Parts: sequence; C-alpha cells; structure tokens
Amino acid sequence: MTRIEPLAEAHLPRLRALFDASSSTCFCRYWHFVGTKNDWLDRCANQPEENAAELEAAVRAGSAEARGLVAVDDDGAIVGWMKLTPRDAVPKLRALPVYRSLDLGDGGTTFSVGCFLVRPDARGKGVARALLAAAPRFAREWGARALEAYPRRSSEPLHAEEAWQGPERVFVDAGFEPVVDVPPYPVYRKAL
Repeated sequence: MTRIEPLAEAHLPRLRALFDASSSTCFCRYWHFVGTKNDWLDRCANQPEENAAELEAAVRAGSAEARGLVAVDDDGAIVGWMKLTPRDAVPKLRALPVYRSLDLGDGGTTFSVGCFLVRPDARGKGVARALLAAAPRFAREWGARALEAYPRRSSEPLHAEEAWQGPERVFVDAGFEPVVDVPPYPVYRKAL
C-alpha cells in the first residue's frame, strides 16, 4: 500500500534515493533553470549535484517552487514524486513558446503538475495515478482553485523519460478537461 504525503525536509534523503534509482539528474530543477537547452543538458550530465543542492535548499526554505507530493511504500521508501506548485512558482513554464501566448488565468491559485518521477520497479503499478488522485486535497489546503497539467501528446508510446510531465491518459482518467487542445502540448485543467 502506497501513502501520499506532501514533500517535507525529512523526505530529502529518500527523495534523493528515488532520483538516483531512476537515473534522473534533473532533481526537478528544469522549471527553475536559467540558460539554454544545451546549458541544461550539460548541467544534468556534468553537474547534477548543483540540481540536487538547489532542490534541497528550496525544500528547506519552504519555497513554493519545491512543493509537491511523494508516494511512500510500506518500507518507507519514496517510490514516486509529483511536482505540485502554483503556476507562478514555475515562471519558465509561461516563458516557453508553446504556452507564452495562452491566457491561462490566475497563476497564484492555479497549481501546475510540473512533473512525475516513479521508481523504475514501481512503474505501471498506479503510483502516478495515486499521486494525482491525492493532488486536489493537498492543493486545496495550499490555496489552489484549479489544477493544471501539460502532458506531451504522441501517436507513438512515450518512453518513461519522455513522459515526465505525466501520461495524458492519467489526467483524462482523473477528470481533467482540455482547455488548450493543440498537439503535441495540450493543457488540461481540473477545477477544485
């Protein structure tokens, strides 16, 4: 049985273990990185400790940019992570050409599902669905009026590394509605 909890400082060593087990060097810093795509790729390849340190510092500071949920298994290991933060806390999202011109409304009370990470041996077992199912309750407590998601749509199955913003089907099944239905980057929303 997996339980869902808001990310807290006490989770940091186990969250680090999740990123390591998943060979993910981003440490959920993409939305906060300033620089070119090549700079980002270089940093993930050669300086992942900087990403890890920034995430840990943001969690310790209680920053909205580090807000999210973790899925904890019966042994206490973190098997999943979902970034769940006010859209205003991820300004890079609105700066991307695909979203820049869209009128998406209030970014303070609309919480973005920024990414998912599920440990490889836990994939396909409902971890992402459990995280998303718990999101409305926690987001309401944090002041959200809506949840928003940005899955990548593809006619071909996506590899796990390509579905980091969540599988589109998970959002549809959870009652999210498309507010911008333009492939390959639709925007889904769920009112709370």
